[in-house]
Amino acid sequence: MNFEFDDNIDADSPIYQIGKVAELLNISVHTLRLYENEGLVIPFKKDSKHRLYSQNDIKRLICIRNSITQKKYSIAAIKALYSMIPCWSLKKCELSERNKCEAYSGTLTPCWTVLNPSKPCDSEDCRVCPVYKTHYNCDSIKTTIKKLKY
Repeated sequence: MNFEFDDNIDADSPIYQIGKVAELLNISVHTLRLYENEGLVIPFKKDSKHRLYSQNDIKRLICIRNSITQKKYSIAAIKALYSMIPCWSLKKCELSERNKCEAYSGTLTPCWTVLNPSKPCDSEDCRVCPVYKTHYNCDSIKTTIKKLKY
């Protein structure tokens, strides 16, 4: 996928409409909505419910597409990989907070998809959370896990 990223634009600014992203990535709008429904990407939604994507969202989508088409990962496998991001470590959650959180205790979905009122960060916007924001690149998950102290 040949997409020219513009260094003059904030990479997290939601500026690309869903139709343009589908065209750039040569996939359908339906596929983008499927990825959203599966929790693989969180597009910005305007009050009008129109979805907008940032350059980092596009990088995440390229990673997802490459994982599916080249590595033959299923959506479930990608979700499981995202679930391994140690959000509790990145967000410095106390053990008491971790024990209340389904993202810590064993879900196979990304922490940003866990709807749990007892989750310490449940009131935060996952789109701007560092756990979501910094893991748009396929290699970043492995790098994060390798940095953990056991």
